[in-house]
Amino acid sequence: MGQRKRIWLEKLRKIKGYSQEEIANLVHIDRSYYSKIESGVRIPSPATAEDLADLLNFHVSIFELEDSPFYFALQDAPMIVAHFNLNLEYTWIFNPHPNFDAVSVIGMNDVDLEDNPGNRQLMELKRKVIAEGRPIRKIIEFPMSDGLYTYDVSCHPLFNDKGALIGGSSASTELRKVDKTEVSHCDRTSENLTLN
Repeated sequence: MGQRKRIWLEKLRKIKGYSQEEIANLVHIDRSYYSKIESGVRIPSPATAEDLADLLNFHVSIFELEDSPFYFALQDAPMIVAHFNLNLEYTWIFNPHPNFDAVSVIGMNDVDLEDNPGNRQLMELKRKVIAEGRPIRKIIEFPMSDGLYTYDVSCHPLFNDKGALIGGSSASTELRKVDKTEVSHCDRTSENLTLN
């Protein structure tokens, strides 16, 4: 693994109000070891990874995803992969739309980021996945700054190593993008048709 600072981990720690020293004490490791995990220098042992995941409410697989060949293969793919907690707040996101920064979304839900029909549908899909504890798939349109995107969204429940439901994961594959200029042109055309 190349050294990549785990800014998502730092943000989750800060959201919970822990210093590096406090979190290290809570998971029974040395502060310098924790610091190296957060800075991307060290990969945590499986036990430490599970303890951190339990304490900060994220899924332990994030550490494995970071080191996976798929992580690099998907970097330029039209796909967004994310984890969210039981409050539907992001705990990790990969490859977000340029409107959103992968770090700033941590701890926020979709409507917090932008209240629009697509994000409301996405939150409803996530709620249903959590409530029913089963995977669900849906096509959703999202208005973005550069156009209208259509995604095929698959959401799955996430369980920790003890079998407790801790949130969910989503994979959103871009099916179509209509540029903002095309959306505006379509809107004007339909307005003209309605007026005539």
